[in-house]
This record gives sequence, structure tokens and C-alpha cells, in this order.
Amino acid sequence: MEAQSSSGLLLSRKRRRESFNRETEEGEKLGKIPRCTVGLKHPAPFADELVPADGKPYERVSMEEAKRGTLPERPVRVYADGIFDVFHSGHARALMQAKCLFPNTHLIVGVCSDDLTHKYKGFTVMNEDERYDAIIHCRYVDEVVRNAPWTLSPEFLTKHRIDFVAHDDIPYSSAGSDDVYRHIKEAGMFAPTQRTEGISTSDIITRIVRDYDVYVRRNLQRGYTAKELNVSFINEKKYHLQERVDKVKRKVRDVEEKSKEFVQKVEEKSIDLIQKWEEKSREFIGNFLQMFGPEGALKHMLKEGKGRMLQAISPRQSPNSSPTREERSPSPTFRLPFFTKTSPPPSPPPHHSGARGYLIIFGRLVITGRLSCGLKRKFCNNEPFKCLCSTTYFCRFNLSFHPLYR
Repeated sequence: MEAQSSSGLLLSRKRRRESFNRETEEGEKLGKIPRCTVGLKHPAPFADELVPADGKPYERVSMEEAKRGTLPERPVRVYADGIFDVFHSGHARALMQAKCLFPNTHLIVGVCSDDLTHKYKGFTVMNEDERYDAIIHCRYVDEVVRNAPWTLSPEFLTKHRIDFVAHDDIPYSSAGSDDVYRHIKEAGMFAPTQRTEGISTSDIITRIVRDYDVYVRRNLQRGYTAKELNVSFINEKKYHLQERVDKVKRKVRDVEEKSKEFVQKVEEKSIDLIQKWEEKSREFIGNFLQMFGPEGALKHMLKEGKGRMLQAISPRQSPNSSPTREERSPSPTFRLPFFTKTSPPPSPPPHHSGARGYLIIFGRLVITGRLSCGLKRKFCNNEPFKCLCSTTYFCRFNLSFHPLYR
């Protein structure tokens, strides 16, 4: 049952904190406030240090009169009491609401002493002097009552001329009573305010207790001694060791983050380089195909050169009225000049101009034409006659000009 109640309390506090955050966000979205200087220069005085009031009898102001507004010399005196331990924004908001209950309000704040607080509520973080000092420096407070009573008596209300008591309307059970403000509510002197959900002194203490080791290490790092923190010698060394380990972890984390950034940069650069390489490779392949592809420029050049070569070595077209085989003169016998010196070789007839053809292939001269069988057998061993030197000459069967036969 205790675990269920504690979990329900935590959930309710989380919901209150979320609703409080939503309210603040909505408030921030409203219009902005014009600049003005309204801060006070002096703290609020204590009640026992003020000049006693005049001898006029105490007369309360009704709720209707207070809401309509009173004379400046007769403000509505509103009293709000509390412990105000670890003074936080929830306390300040409660006092602000009490100050704004009526158009003309004089706010009196009562702060309970350490003896009463420790007796009825528990131990406090701040002592009574520190709590008094925190309240007198709140801008909404006009007067502070030290050593305020736990339960308000009629004598106390009359002494301080209190018109209304401000507090949240949740029943406050303490000192053997279900609600210490019941008689105030029955007298019509109670003015309810709203609690600021999501923050309280108990919540702040819970955070500190929950993260005790973190705060102990924090204070040790800031120069507090183990004795001041009530920490044993062994725990002190343990906390120092944990702090060193955390430093190493932070350094490792920083190195990992930097290495990730470096790897990311390298990957980005490598991707850029790969893209550039791909573009260059596509460009190179395209240029190569344009030059050496099936329909490239080289093929057209070879075709064009081949056509010119064939046109150069092809025989002239013989006339239509060419003589018959019987009328043709016998083919001449090819004679080399240095084998036959008596008579020069007869010149071939014009229509045998095909015997003068030649073909140049890879630096060698291949004679294409009609050569006598004796020349082939004698010089070429029944192979096509080829020029065996590295230089090509246009000898046109006049072999005496060739270096081999000089």
C-alpha cells in the first residue's frame, strides 16, 4: 500500500509539474510588458520594530469593501504564514497572490520559529534567521512577524489588526487538528490562494537525497572537506576515484566525438573523390569509344585511307574496244638491267599498266603485278617478292633503283 501511495504521489507531482510548465508557456506567449522600474530599495520591516498603531479600535473590513477598494490610509491587512524553508518560486507566487487579492493590500507574513517547526513539521534546512531574512527581501512583503504562532488566535489577529488570512484552501492537518484554518474559514476571514504545482521544499530535498552522491562529489570538488560533509574517509576516497573515472570517461567521449567527426569528414571527401573519379572515367570511356569504338573516328579514318589506297593501286579501266586474246601481243619478258646488257627490255604496252602496281604494308614493299616465273623462282623461292629493307621506295619494277640491287 505504501509503495502504491508513493508511486501515485510521484505521478501526481509529475502531472502538476507538466501542467505548471504548460501554464508558464501559455503565459509567455501572451503580450509583453512595457519596461518600468518597480523594484524596492529596502527590505520589509519586522512587526516588532514598527511604531505601535494609534489607539483607535480595531475594525475589520468586509470582503465586499475590500474588493471595492479602501482609502489609501486604510489598506486591507492580509496575513499569510508559513515555514518558507529553502525559499523558492512557489513561496514567492503564494505571497504575490496574497498581495494581489485586493486593490489596496498591506501584506503581513508570519514565519514560524525553529522550535515550532521541528515540533510539528520536522527538521528544516535553513534556520529561522535565514528564513526571516529570505522573507523580508521578497518584493511583495510589507511586514514580517517573527516567531509566528502555529494556530492563529483571536488575540493575535487583533494585535496585528488582520482583516483576512491568505492560504491555499487544502485542509492543513497539524497539531491535533484536521484543519488549523477551520475557525478562520468559519469567521469569513479566509482568502484562498492557489498552490504552485511542481515545486515545493519537499521536492527540492527529494532531488538532493536522490542524487546524494552527485552533490557530495560536487561539494568535494568545490573545496569542502569530508568532515564538513559528514563523509567517512573510505567514502571520500571512493568519491575521488569516481570523479577521476568520470573525467576519463568524458575524455574518451570527447575523443569518440572528434573521431566520429573526422571519419564523417573523410567519408564526405572520399565520396566526393569517388564521384569525381566516376565522372572522369565516364568521360575517358566516352572519348575512347568516340575514337576506337565500332562507329568511332578511327574506323572512319581507316575506311577513308583504305578507299584512297584502293583507288591508288587499282588498275585503270581498259577501253571497251579491247582486242581479243588472239589479237593481243604476247606478254613481255621481264629483264633485269644487270642480267641483260645487250638490249634493253622492251617497254610493256599501255594496256599492261597493271603490272606496274605496288602496295606498301608496314614499311615493306609488296610488288603486285605480273612477274615472270623465272624471277620468282630465282630470287624469291616461289614466294611473293617483298622488299626486305626498312625503307620503302617507289621502284615501279625498276629494281635497279633499289638498294638491294645496286
